[in-house]
Amino acid sequence: MAFQSIRQFYVEIPPVTRFYTTACVLTTLVVHLDIVSPLQLYFNPTLILRKLQLWRLATTFLFFGSSVGITFFFNIVFTYRYCRMLEEGSFRGRSSDFVTMFLFGATLMIFFGMFVNLLFLGQAFTLMLVYVWSRRNPGVRMNFFGVMNFQAPYLPWVLLCCSMILGNTIWVDIIGMGVGHIYYFLEDVFPFQRNGYKFLKTPNFLKLLFNEHIDRNYQPLPEDRPGGFNWGGDDGQPPADNNNAEEGALNAEAARDPQQDHNQRDIPVAVVN
Repeated sequence: MAFQSIRQFYVEIPPVTRFYTTACVLTTLVVHLDIVSPLQLYFNPTLILRKLQLWRLATTFLFFGSSVGITFFFNIVFTYRYCRMLEEGSFRGRSSDFVTMFLFGATLMIFFGMFVNLLFLGQAFTLMLVYVWSRRNPGVRMNFFGVMNFQAPYLPWVLLCCSMILGNTIWVDIIGMGVGHIYYFLEDVFPFQRNGYKFLKTPNFLKLLFNEHIDRNYQPLPEDRPGGFNWGGDDGQPPADNNNAEEGALNAEAARDPQQDHNQRDIPVAVVN
């Protein structure tokens, strides 16, 4: 009975989140069991280009530490949580677009990783997911260990401050937030500027792979578009662009699942290094 419940829970995880978190867990387990050495997994441009060890381009995002302990557990939960909330939120029904974000973010991180001495980019990748989620959910209230309350867009900066206080390298946070901001700007800001256009195009084979319509074009909700979060202003309501935007926001609010909205209103945060 317990096995069936676990299996049902696993099957209900969105496909991209399920694949990525499973790959992270399995990669860490094979290292913990001494089947594979971390030296075979870390990001090394020289070995990738000269020895054609191309698997390092993927394994650098999958390894979260050789020891399977409390730190690894919280890192995986943190990654799983925000990855799933993104896939079930703004990427609902658009798993192919979610994979495109993965590929775009990983490519940029690999490029930046050539100039920064980071062996593993998994935590930076998680920060990218957190950043995109926080910008697309500006109204969600966060709770930091029951001590401090803040709105979701401040979450990446809180994590950055925690890394600085704990004496950890901040390049992981900076790269993750930087890549996340580049994606957010190209996807949610630039297309709606004057003479703007959608820069990132999802390949048709990914849409066919996930059985999605090829001609589907994502239009963010008004509250997800630039200007949807008032940074320090007196008025907490986002400005409406026009009457259609107001009507679209009202329709979206009416169609939102009340239970899901309740679950995402006050989210506690645990920072693990």
